[in-house]
Amino acid sequence: MATWDDVARISLALPEATEGPSHSGARSWRVRDKAFAWERPLRRADVAELGDAAPSGPVLALRVADIGVRAALVADSPDVYFATRHFAGYPAVLVWLDEIDLAELAEVLEEAWACRAPRRLVAEHRPPD
Repeated sequence: MATWDDVARISLALPEATEGPSHSGARSWRVRDKAFAWERPLRRADVAELGDAAPSGPVLALRVADIGVRAALVADSPDVYFATRHFAGYPAVLVWLDEIDLAELAEVLEEAWACRAPRRLVAEHRPPD
């Protein structure tokens, strides 16, 4: 189980990551002013769409490389990752914080950061194989 403090700690350890409010005033983590993760409370329409599958705890939204990555995450771990119609065609996935472990959270946050960071910054952070 992860918390918002875990999200902040992991995110802010990434190069040039900052925290600030999103457009709606929720917490958001950015790299060079591009959001890679943000607090995303479920809206009434989301809850109606998800029905009994709607998580009751905190929800994090993450950028992903493309909607194929989102589909793979949801297919592999539907108890952790999900999406709503609001995100149709948009490269982001929703994460139920109560169900993700810290190691996986760190991995997906770094991937989200890499989706938004400049290539040179990513290359500096990730040494060649």
